[in-house]
Amino acid sequence: MTRLSILLIGAGSMGSLHARVISQSPLTRLAAVVDPSPEAGKALAYKHDSTWLPELGDLSGIDGVVIAAATEAHHRLALTILEAGVPVLVEKPLADSLAKTMEILAVSADKDVPVMCGLLERFNSAVLTAKALVDDPLYITSTRHSPYAPRIKTGVSWDLLVHDVDLASVFLGGDPSAITGRLGHYHPSSLDDAEDVVEALLEYPGGKIARVSASRIGQRKIREMSIHDADKLVEVDLLRRDVTVYRHVSDQPADAEGRGYRSQTVIEIPELVTGTEPLVAQLEHFVGLIEGRIDADAERRSILPAHRIVDAIKNQS
Repeated sequence: MTRLSILLIGAGSMGSLHARVISQSPLTRLAAVVDPSPEAGKALAYKHDSTWLPELGDLSGIDGVVIAAATEAHHRLALTILEAGVPVLVEKPLADSLAKTMEILAVSADKDVPVMCGLLERFNSAVLTAKALVDDPLYITSTRHSPYAPRIKTGVSWDLLVHDVDLASVFLGGDPSAITGRLGHYHPSSLDDAEDVVEALLEYPGGKIARVSASRIGQRKIREMSIHDADKLVEVDLLRRDVTVYRHVSDQPADAEGRGYRSQTVIEIPELVTGTEPLVAQLEHFVGLIEGRIDADAERRSILPAHRIVDAIKNQS
């Protein structure tokens, strides 16, 4: 089987993860690593038996491109690659504004060239397991907190919140009917328009609600989601990739001698539906888009809800 030639842009922390997955996959090969830093680019390319390029050049012979560069570079790079007729996977967010996101999607549709956004939690085995377990989700709470990372220039909404509003829309169905958000600016090193904390309430048709919290001034990394339906609670730890299901089965009042009320809940720890690493599953999905086995129009549509929500929250400040 011929392996697809994938070009990687960005030799930073996420780029190094993509390089490992691309080079180890039986479906792809790492054609080259593009990064303006000779030190970082050459080291990553050498590690994976590939080639370093200081800038994006001719894309002849390239089957797909993964952009793991800084968020502010996504828009320009994605448009250049799509105009060349090459499918592209862009690390989240697709761009740092809704207008730029819409432009990328419009060019992708006009050129009939697939585009994918690296909303990685969609491929988390714990999320996939939770989707299989939940019948009719009514209420979701999500917490995504991290210590401060000076290298991230955009605010926490585009950097972290985008994952969880995407999952809320996956579980509760598309675009919310109402969005309320509050932003907090606290860290002295953050840019003026880069918020450090965001709390959001999303209301979906049928009275369904998602409450989402993201912070980059936490002292530990938290990635948790709780999904409530009428007869169970499904708790997901996205870091550990585990799922716990709670079902309340009975209440017993105090007995004749006045001894206490008892409540009984059954706790289940289900087996995960897959053990595949999320980044590997994401790459396999991208290969499916390149080969035409996955609907590119549906993929484009799936990108919009999370970006619309983040844009709406940012514009409330």
